[in-house]
Amino acid sequence: MGEIDKLLEIIQNISSGQYSNDIMFLTGPETAEPIRTIAEAMGLMMVKVEAREYHLETLISELKTLNEKVRANTIKTVSTMANALAARDPYTQGHTERVGNLAGQIARTMGLEAGDIEYIRLGGLLHDIGKIGFPDYLFMPHEAKNPPEIVRRIIKHPTVGAEILQDLDFLGPAIEYVRSHHERPDGKGYPRRLKDADIPLGAKIIAVADSYDAMTTERPYQKAKSIDAALEIFQSHAGKQWDTECVEALRRYLAEQSQPA
Repeated sequence: MGEIDKLLEIIQNISSGQYSNDIMFLTGPETAEPIRTIAEAMGLMMVKVEAREYHLETLISELKTLNEKVRANTIKTVSTMANALAARDPYTQGHTERVGNLAGQIARTMGLEAGDIEYIRLGGLLHDIGKIGFPDYLFMPHEAKNPPEIVRRIIKHPTVGAEILQDLDFLGPAIEYVRSHHERPDGKGYPRRLKDADIPLGAKIIAVADSYDAMTTERPYQKAKSIDAALEIFQSHAGKQWDTECVEALRRYLAEQSQPA
């Protein structure tokens, strides 16, 4: 192969991203001009391109690290808001964190992927964020039946929560889980009266975790139910108020927890 053919082959390889030191063999004194000058220019250009690509890769890596920090800090801030919200009602303090953790465990029991589990955990942690603008009187006990005004405000909180979170793209499907966690398979939920197939699985899981924590936590208007009593309620309403598979996953998870270590 002649020098001109070798040069053309090397240039084609470089243009396709296949960098090598072969170009340097054409920069020696034994190579005739102008091939040597072209080879030197191509070698220099290749070095500069490689340097820029390395610099770009470094910037991308630093940006990913920065994005992860921003994501973590934002989640921490919003989670703090959710916990502060729960603290306004001493009977529900710790509720959001418990719901997030339980929702994640139910998702794990159902065999979901790690990334999906994390979105569901975040959705559970943030499910009540839409109550952030509620006046204090809405957190006061109202016996077993809430006044109509309070019911109207409560029905709006999933939508308000999704609107608060809508610009946090890294929350992904967790935003829709917040919006839909009070929907029911029988279509009698809120805010959109979605039916079974239209409700995201993550929202169904959070609905079960949310209700379980509410049932088993002492409230001014109800005594905490036992695990067996709560499961009995779930079983009797499975397929209507709560998703059947999610209820079964809750039962399996609780059974796992009751096993001796």
